[in-house]
Amino acid sequence: MSSTGAGGEFRGEAQRAAEQGRKIQREIDAKEPRSFKSDDEGGKAMQAGAREYPAPPFPKQHLPKPGLQADQDLQPMWDAPYYKGSGKLEGKVALITGADSGIGRAVAVLFAREGADVAIAYLDEDDDAKTTKAAVEKEGRRAILISGDVAQLKFAEAAVQRTVKELGKLDILVNNAAFQEHVNDFEDISEEHFDRTLKTNLYGYFFMAKAAVPHMAPGSAIVMTGSVTGLLGNKDIVDYSMTKGGIHAFTRALGTKLIPKGIRVNAVAPGPVWTPLNPADKPAEAAAKFGGETPMKRPAQPEEIAPAYVFLASPQTSSYITGEILPIIGGYTGG
Repeated sequence: MSSTGAGGEFRGEAQRAAEQGRKIQREIDAKEPRSFKSDDEGGKAMQAGAREYPAPPFPKQHLPKPGLQADQDLQPMWDAPYYKGSGKLEGKVALITGADSGIGRAVAVLFAREGADVAIAYLDEDDDAKTTKAAVEKEGRRAILISGDVAQLKFAEAAVQRTVKELGKLDILVNNAAFQEHVNDFEDISEEHFDRTLKTNLYGYFFMAKAAVPHMAPGSAIVMTGSVTGLLGNKDIVDYSMTKGGIHAFTRALGTKLIPKGIRVNAVAPGPVWTPLNPADKPAEAAAKFGGETPMKRPAQPEEIAPAYVFLASPQTSSYITGEILPIIGGYTGG
């Protein structure tokens, strides 16, 4: 097995990062319980998609980090059965971080449906990653698994090198892996907690881009996962909001920097999305209400977000777009 696959030289770093995340989570959990306000307004959740999507209340569940999608009581909807591919990424090769679950898995599936082979980078959630791999292969495309911590430059370099070696090239990088843990009080953000958030969400994005760019030809694309928290802030995840704002700025700066190389750089800024990240962050009572505060009164499902990544990755649909942040947040409150 390749050294960058499950069980390889980066496996220990991945497991250490995962355990550090669980340690930070335990420290915050110990400061609970905390109260959460109920929804201020009534009314039903907006349904405007190809199928109906769930709305709060959700099961009261709190997952240990990094959060396994297979363990969620209410499974995220990621397979997009009504989405029809049309060759927008035919013959492309994509490397997606955090592709084992959530948005990353949904993006991997739609990329494959549009004709791309996919390298699935993840921390240590092996079972989830294998499910993503099987879904990509079901679409008739090749998939490889790469386990490690994106906060390590050597892993980023090895992940890119393995993608190029085994899949032939690299056309699309999706920076998506993230660490998030709420705090009750601002002073509860420890140095270790702050460091893990920045290392995963900023260093990881920088390292992956730095490793990928030398292998990307004109017409290639980088798509970042930003967040509504990077636009509006969030008092319970100050450090996470800070990193997402940094990702937005990184997107705009790198998008301009790489124009001479013919590489476009854009970001998607989702609002609340039903993925393992959130029940692995929030207490069970808060997870049950997740997304209910949006104007649409529900969180997005991963399959509702993934088409935006196809749009920004494809030279057929976004060849004149670079340095942009695309919010998908379920509506604005107007106040």
